[in-house]
Amino acid sequence: MSTAIAAPVDRLLYKPEEAADALAVGRSTVYELMAEGSLKYIKLGRTRRIRRADLEAFVATLAPLPN
Repeated sequence: MSTAIAAPVDRLLYKPEEAADALAVGRSTVYELMAEGSLKYIKLGRTRRIRRADLEAFVATLAPLPN
């Protein structure tokens, strides 16, 4: 008997902790970025969620340091 493995869900909304994992930064860094307005988020009730598009837009604004 074989068990089917479900494909990972392509998330549309991320918790701040999940966004931190995706960005390879700490959770507090994500909250700081949200507080300063660098990373957009939405509020659903008492929770904050970050849209995948906003994560991608934030990463696109990052410029590499010159060598």
